Amino acid sequence: MRPLQGAARVRARRARGDPEPPLEPIIASFALVALSEMGDKTQLLAFSLATRYRRPWVVMAGILTATVLNHLLAAWAGSWVSAHVPARVMAGVLAATFIGFGLWTLKPDTLDADARTDRFGPYLTTTLLFFLAEMGDKTQLATVALAAEYRSVVRVTIGTTLGMLASDGLAVFVGERFAQRVPMQWLRRAAAALFFVFGAFSLWAALRGGG
Repeated sequence: MRPLQGAARVRARRARGDPEPPLEPIIASFALVALSEMGDKTQLLAFSLATRYRRPWVVMAGILTATVLNHLLAAWAGSWVSAHVPARVMAGVLAATFIGFGLWTLKPDTLDADARTDRFGPYLTTTLLFFLAEMGDKTQLATVALAAEYRSVVRVTIGTTLGMLASDGLAVFVGERFAQRVPMQWLRRAAAALFFVFGAFSLWAALRGGG
């Protein structure tokens, strides 16, 4: 199964009344967030904290805690919206949202971490900084859109959390070597393309009446 085609299949299945494969929201959410997180400010934050504390597993635990809390909230919001907004309007909003995320992804992020949180220690500092950094970030807003698309809070949260852990884990454990080998510009373009495809499927569904 290719996550690029997820949005189209979701609507086609709903029109036919077919059951949804249980892993599709997880795989699609993982792919979208793992790619879009490459070069994002939270990945830069993960690299910075890992370098500062030299305790990678503690930093990863903080990332996990912050991401689960943040993305559960975002996924719940997305599911609520999808249940209360007409299908055609929702499809149009999602199309604009995904295309906007694609354009946003093409712009490199910068990091402005607050050193005053150091007094809390590595775990609490990582949790606090990541939770705050994700507020209004494209991966949090993408989680809202994905949950609205798939209408599954738990599976979308699992997928987006695994995507965050995969990309931020690269920054924590092999960040410097990875950055030297894989140009961030290529990864940003791949993530943007993924958003554009989701946007195109959503736009097509809106034009057809919300399918």
